[in-house]
Amino acid sequence: PSNYLSAPRNRPEGKVLETVGVFEAPKQHGKYETGQLFLHSVFGYRGIVLFPWQARLYDRDVASPVTEKSENATGHGSKEVKGKTHTYYQVLIDARDCPHISQRSQTEAVTFLANHDDSRALYAIPGLDYVSHEDILPYSSTDQVPIQHELFERFLMYDQTKVPPFVARDTLCAWQEKNHPWLELSDVHRETTENIRVTVIPFYMGMREAQNSHVYWWRYCIRLENLDSEVVQLRERHWRIFSLSGTLETVRGRGVVGREPVLSKEQPAFQYSSHVSLQASSGHMWGTFRFERPDGSHFDVRIPPFSLESNKDEKTPPSGLHW
Repeated sequence: PSNYLSAPRNRPEGKVLETVGVFEAPKQHGKYETGQLFLHSVFGYRGIVLFPWQARLYDRDVASPVTEKSENATGHGSKEVKGKTHTYYQVLIDARDCPHISQRSQTEAVTFLANHDDSRALYAIPGLDYVSHEDILPYSSTDQVPIQHELFERFLMYDQTKVPPFVARDTLCAWQEKNHPWLELSDVHRETTENIRVTVIPFYMGMREAQNSHVYWWRYCIRLENLDSEVVQLRERHWRIFSLSGTLETVRGRGVVGREPVLSKEQPAFQYSSHVSLQASSGHMWGTFRFERPDGSHFDVRIPPFSLESNKDEKTPPSGLHW
């Protein structure tokens, strides 16, 4: 039946499908709880919800109720976009699916600054992702360990009396409480140009002292989605980075993270993370991605402007996975 979720099981004589679980109806209202199993609707991986976040979504594709007449004279570039509340989830990705999605999405989506004073290192937690509410296709399973991830049994335990039957261990609650300033996403920015939708999620990562000055670090996660059937390829990026200290930096380069991804109907999305540092506590970034069509013509896709804000209250650096 079509409501059963299957996954290939590797066998020498070929791939055999095995039942993974049963699809449930996606929630139109409300939010998914800790322990909800799901299939990612864009990247196709199996995952489990750790906890929900409330984010502000600034969607430039949604027409503002403000009429053209009242828009200010400086032009469309200054239009104010109202943020609306939207649910995102911190999730674990099944390690068995990571190899299959690594060409489309970095599976080390969450990175931190190391919390040693003598270290500039960034470190990552593999198989942790941020997922929008509409990306979730919920399913249920009778398997007591349905997701393979090193943190699954440290964070969750099986309880057949609960729905879903996986509940947060104290370690998950403690980890969320301790690290939520570094995990929490607060703003999501979205804009579509010529059927290419760009979504940006910035995260503040903390401040470092270097040569008697402060350096502030942010990570930003970007998803590119082709909403059309025409194949396109990302060729160049062009960033403008404005710092509150008054500097404006321009960054140009080929591709992103060393790649020039192709977005097709079969594989419409690509997601990656990168980092930026400023010598001021805030700033903002915007820019364009240049895409190429099959006929060799190019077009530019806008990256929606997003602010880089340092968290106002001083926070202890992230503690990673050590309790």
